[in-house]
Amino acid sequence: MAIHTQLPIHKTGSELLGLVARIHAQMPRGYKRSVGDKIIGHCSEMLDLMALANATKNEQRAKHIQDILKHNRAATVWLRVGFDLRAVSTEPWSKSIQMLDNVGKQASGWLNKTREKAPAA
Repeated sequence: MAIHTQLPIHKTGSELLGLVARIHAQMPRGYKRSVGDKIIGHCSEMLDLMALANATKNEQRAKHIQDILKHNRAATVWLRVGFDLRAVSTEPWSKSIQMLDNVGKQASGWLNKTREKAPAA
């Protein structure tokens, strides 16, 4: 088992958290607490869940990965809300959505691999 910080999904998640922290810093004050904090919270939670999923097996791992996907969807929704409110500019929004898509694909693949049954000996 690899250290969670060496996993590609964790590296992408860390980069995403850095990006959304910069987005949060540039948001108008009126949206920082309502929208920005939710985005940061969901991205932070995804990183925590990546570490937990890597440290567990089978059904417990699958549950953590499903939770990663839930937070991924929620972060996507809140980024869209921020973009629609013009609190997030186009370039960082576009990049963050691409990174969230990448995390979602990696998590889905990880979930499928986790659910595969071990071959009979």
